[in-house]
Parts: sequence; C-alpha cells; structure tokens
Amino acid sequence: MPRSAAVPRQRSVCQICDSIMGRRLHSTRPTLNIQAATNSRRQVGQNFLGPVAPQKRQLASAVLPIKKSTLSTSNTRDTLGEDDKTIRHTPKTAREELSSVTNMMTYLEKSKSKVLSNRRIPPEADVAAALRACQVVADYIMDDAVQPQITHMVNELDSAASELLSLDSTNTSHAFKASEPSGVGIITAQVKQIIDKISDTAYAVVSHPPVFITPSLLEKYVDVQARLGRPETLPQVFQMYASKPMPREAAGSISYAKPNPNKAANAIESKVIEKALDTAIEARNLDAAVGIVQNSYATKAFVRNKLLRNAVLPAGTFAATPLAAYVLASNFSDLQSTMDSSTATNVAFAGILAYVGFTAAIGVVALTTANDQMKRVSWAPGVPLRMRWMREEERAALDKIACAWGFRERWRQGEEEGADWDALREYIGQKSMVLDRTELMEGMDY
Repeated sequence: MPRSAAVPRQRSVCQICDSIMGRRLHSTRPTLNIQAATNSRRQVGQNFLGPVAPQKRQLASAVLPIKKSTLSTSNTRDTLGEDDKTIRHTPKTAREELSSVTNMMTYLEKSKSKVLSNRRIPPEADVAAALRACQVVADYIMDDAVQPQITHMVNELDSAASELLSLDSTNTSHAFKASEPSGVGIITAQVKQIIDKISDTAYAVVSHPPVFITPSLLEKYVDVQARLGRPETLPQVFQMYASKPMPREAAGSISYAKPNPNKAANAIESKVIEKALDTAIEARNLDAAVGIVQNSYATKAFVRNKLLRNAVLPAGTFAATPLAAYVLASNFSDLQSTMDSSTATNVAFAGILAYVGFTAAIGVVALTTANDQMKRVSWAPGVPLRMRWMREEERAALDKIACAWGFRERWRQGEEEGADWDALREYIGQKSMVLDRTELMEGMDY
C-alpha cells in the first residue's frame, strides 16, 4: 500500500515565542516597540520570580526621591543622559519598595557592626552615625504615607502570582480577595519586626561597654526611641548615662573606671527628660514613665546641677549684700549732720539689711509655697521649703503622669481604680507627696 504523504507539522506558538525572544536577545539595541510590548510580561515575571541581577541601592535612594530613572533588561541598560533637563519619574514597584527596606536594614547592620566590632574605644562620630542611621530608618518606617503603599504593593504582588497560577477569572478574583487580608497581616508583622530591630540596634550601640554616652548621643537615642514609640529601654539608658563605667585605653587595652553617679555633670537635660516622658505617656507605659522620673529628676545629680545653675547667683548676691549695704550706709552718713558719721553708718546699715532680709524672706516663702501649678499631686505637710523647691520638677513630672492616667473630667477625679492607679498612689506617697489632696480638689474648699 502506498504510504500517505507526510503532512508538515505546524509550528507551535511556543517556538514562535522562542524565535522572537532569540532575535531580541541577539539584538544589541532593542527598539522601543518591542520593549513596550514585553514590559507588562517582564514586570509580572520579575515580581513573581524575583530580579535576575539585583543592584545595590544606596540608603538615600530609599529615603530621598529618585532623580534618574533607569530601564533595565537582562542584557542592556538604558539610562537617562545627564544633559536631559526633563527628569522622568517612574512609580516604584512592590519589589523595589521591599528591596529598599532590606537595603536600609543592611545599612543599619553595617553601622552597628562598625561600632560593635571595634576592638578599641569607638569614636563618638561612629556612634553618632549609627544612631543617625537608626533615626533615618525610623523616620522612613514610621511615615504614615509609606505603610499603606507597602501594603497595597504586597497585595498587587499576591494578585499577580494568583493570576499566573489561576486558570479562570472566578478563581483569580477569589484568590485576590483571599490574599488581601493576609498581605495586610504580613506587612503589619514586618513593620513591627523592623521597629523592634531598629530599637534593639540603637540600644545595642549605646549599651556597648566601650561606648561613652555623651549628652548629644543620649539626645539622639531618645529621639530614635521617641520616633519609634518604644520607651521601654529609656529608664535603663538614663541610669547607664550616670553609672556606666568610663572606658580608658592604655597600652592597647581598655580599662574601666567607676564614675560618680551623683556628680552634677551626670545630670540629664530637662528637654531630653520631657521628650522621653512624653514618649512613655503616649505609649501608655506606666512603668517606663515612673522609671524615667526616678532616673532623671529624682537623682542627686539633677538636684546638684539645679543648685549650681539656679542657686549660685542668688547665694552670691546674698553674700555680697552686707558689703554693698555697708558701702551705701557709709555714703548716706555723709549726707546728714544730726549725728556722728559712725552712728549714722550703723543705723543705715541695719536698716538696709533689715529691708533686704525681710523682703527676700517673703519672696522665698511665696516662691516655695505656691501651688497654682499643682493639679493632682501636691506636697505632704511637713516637707521643708528648700526640698519643695529642689524637687519641684519631680513633683511636676509625677503630676503629669497622674493627669495622663486618671480621668480627664475634673468632677470624676478621685474615683480611679485599678492596680496601676493604686501602685502610682503608693509610689507618690513614698515620695512625701499626696495624690488628690482633699482640700485642693474642686468643690472641697469649704
């Protein structure tokens, strides 16, 4: 039997695609039409399978706006020329956003390792650079406009994977709806992990034994934790600021000297304390708030620093008052002729001292007994006036905590209950203060 002629087999679509792809790969300068035609397919493939050769991005590219946009292929790279005055901005994809966060965390680790891996005493510039990197990453992560964008981009990434794996539109739409909540949950967990990582990195840098905490470094650390809303480590860092052993390098080895925590130079600035206290109040962390007050305003170093800043000039003036009064009395005695000069000098000297002394005493009593600034925390009876003046910042801070944790309505104040409130009342009582003194409450002044 004669064999039937062989029918030529029709080329498949895959071979045609392979031919087109082969011609495109052998081309050195692909045309704009081919690039535009394959743009969507290449974007989906990169989002699903990942980039073939990811490039290293600088930290500034993740925070600052991109000034030059780059179109990359597997073999060629077309970049805008420097002479172009019109800069084209392309929207970032989900992979670029997540990659930028990853690169920022890598930069954070490098800054941290630069401090921790130093066998000598790390320079203050390196420690400040590490804290500055934490601040930059914290500002980027905590931006309200960034987190929804990352969530939306991850949802688009999940929907693209579902479109490639699904066969019908019903399953595709169902997969997209099912993947949306999981994407939000993943991003929320990822952001929390990044926040924890930034906070732990900053704490690891300042708690490193060879690192000497200066006032500027402490302020940068408080700024980082305040931006992240993590006040848990602030009381411990405040304690380390005054009591951390001071590193000293000699003969290639590091020795540590125990400092004096009660020294006036170890006092923390009031603006740093207030920022840390506001962070603890916003985070609703009562233990951190009380710990911040205990390790800042309640220390002897802060009291001594306050005496040096605010009491030296009045004390010097008071000590020089008798000499100035005697000089004035001697001059006044020359203006009269009713008594001898020495008697007139003594009378004028006694009068000037009496006037200055009584007036100053009344002013001190009025200053130390004023209670208009007290809202819910006041001094217990019997506390000396000098102690009231020296510990006024401590009382004001505890008053601020009590107002933040108690009822805001004045007519409901005093009705608070709970373990935290009872612990706060007991702690305030141990500090020779009274919470919600009855005769100072509204409607109880009869």
